[in-house]
Amino acid sequence: MENIDNETIKFDCNRGCTVSRDSETGEYECDYRQGCCKLESYNWLKGVTQEQYKDLFEVRFKNTRKGIYVNASGQGIKTGDLVIVEATNGHDLGIVTLEGPVVGRQMRCKGIDSEVVPLKKIYRRAKPFDIAKWQEAIAREQDTMIQARRIAAELGLDMKIGDVEFQGDGTKAIFYYIADGRVDFRQLIKVYAEEFRIRIEMKQIGARQEAGLIGGLGVCGRELCCANYITNFQSISTSAARVQDLSLNPQKLAGQCGKLKCCLNYEVANYMDAQTRIPKVTEPLEFEDGPAYLVKTDILQETMYFSYEKGSLTNVYSLHASEVREIIMMNRNGQRPESLKSEPEPIGPQFISAVGDDSITRFDKPKKSKNKGRSGKKGGRGRRPRNDDN
Repeated sequence: MENIDNETIKFDCNRGCTVSRDSETGEYECDYRQGCCKLESYNWLKGVTQEQYKDLFEVRFKNTRKGIYVNASGQGIKTGDLVIVEATNGHDLGIVTLEGPVVGRQMRCKGIDSEVVPLKKIYRRAKPFDIAKWQEAIAREQDTMIQARRIAAELGLDMKIGDVEFQGDGTKAIFYYIADGRVDFRQLIKVYAEEFRIRIEMKQIGARQEAGLIGGLGVCGRELCCANYITNFQSISTSAARVQDLSLNPQKLAGQCGKLKCCLNYEVANYMDAQTRIPKVTEPLEFEDGPAYLVKTDILQETMYFSYEKGSLTNVYSLHASEVREIIMMNRNGQRPESLKSEPEPIGPQFISAVGDDSITRFDKPKKSKNKGRSGKKGGRGRRPRNDDN
């Protein structure tokens, strides 16, 4: 690594490694980057060893494809090693991402039973010529995906090629595609096989899975949840937005995949629990000085806002949900509270920074006055003060 220039180091975030090349020998150097992996599993049992899991390893390939393999090579393998593994046809190259007892827990979570379905084998650690062949196959993926999209469009197929992943030996490629319905791609596979001279595997994915494969940043400024940790995509409906009292604006509720945001489901349970403690107001609350109409509800704080003017947000008064329940019971018994105006008006939210009560406009430049006198200009005549006595 002494003859490697930092400028030649490439970061392959799809596989979670850095790739560099020695200027003298021309050999590739690949280093595993743990924080660069999508959908990475943290080894919280690191350093713990158990005899039954000593030969089991999790091997990761491009994007989110990974599997459990058994070490049949007799070599000492650890996390971060590039290994040659068994494939359906030929062999593949992947990176070891987990070892030890945590692999057993991963198997139980994914329902993998080695007694029912035998695990595939790890043949050996990857050699320099294996890595070189692997990198040559990776270099073909982008051009292959562009050509594959062009061929699918020429055949008039209603589908989109989202990504292409080559096998480590370069003899097979997985084409990930998106389609609304069923696609007859028998002719497409024949054209792909003749064009690329490899074995073809077509794998259909959804729009959310495509966003997870490509990655990106959400409107929150953080990495997309589907690219970071989500493995199972649950159905999301507009009822999740209604429960949280969100505006049903498709442009704001949709993510980069064009579907409803996955984060809409995160707080639904909290909102549904809070709504059980909020009374249902179907008619205005009766006070001695007139009826008060519900204009807004803060579900999580269990606060309800009322106004004497129907549909108006002026002169709004807040009541806790428990107080509203008591007033409803009083109205049913023919009783009316004195007035809502005796309650103090709510104070609007104020900006408070992490370091204190600083103004949010403290960094803004002060506006210059437009009525500035001309006396300050060079050569200008100053304005004479007016004397009302003369």
